[in-house]
Amino acid sequence: MKNMNIIICDDRIDDRKNLSDLLSDYGEKKNYEFAITEYESGEQLCEEQSALEACQILFLDINMQGMDGLKTAMRIKEKYPKLPVVLVTAYMNYALDGYKVKASRFLLKDNLADTIEECMDDLIAEINKNRRILEFRFVEGTIKLYADDIIYIETELHKNVFYTEKGTFQIYKKLDELENELKNMGFVRAHLSFLVNMKYITKISSYVMTLTTGKKIPVPKARYAQVKREYMLYKGEE
Repeated sequence: MKNMNIIICDDRIDDRKNLSDLLSDYGEKKNYEFAITEYESGEQLCEEQSALEACQILFLDINMQGMDGLKTAMRIKEKYPKLPVVLVTAYMNYALDGYKVKASRFLLKDNLADTIEECMDDLIAEINKNRRILEFRFVEGTIKLYADDIIYIETELHKNVFYTEKGTFQIYKKLDELENELKNMGFVRAHLSFLVNMKYITKISSYVMTLTTGKKIPVPKARYAQVKREYMLYKGEE
């Protein structure tokens, strides 16, 4: 991935600029194109759902006025459990709190110039590992997709329909086969007719799965406990 969306949330403009400059220097050195968006409060950031959905890496200052970085991270992780969050602070004593919100990294502001390159190298390597490219022979032709871009697959008549970030595609292949091909990539069989990317699930309750797109998928009683367990494991809550 050479183009990335990065968010910096910090209530100090000088600290936002310093981190933004360091990230831009890193991108230039490593040949990455970063779109960096800045926010000055946790409250402001949590309102920007479209920006969070497009974000690949989030840098959060812990010591913000109002909603601090830890509370902001907890709220965001509830909806975007796999979003890498880097906590940034001037105080070392907050390091243990990072584990509570499942932060990917913890960086001290005084050492950013020395630590940002290793941090970004590790995060980008992890992101690229999870963005596997798959090739499918659809009715519309042979198309390559990132597994992350597949929202869900639904069986309709004799075909399976892929609903993706790039559009809708049809394929003559059994859902069982597709489930096997996407094994260990964050998908759950919510129903005999639905295979869902857990990245796009916002909640599962009352035998209904709700996706970020607003789509609601019924979860049969026989599958409900297993589906909820798989989702909790995916979110790192078990």
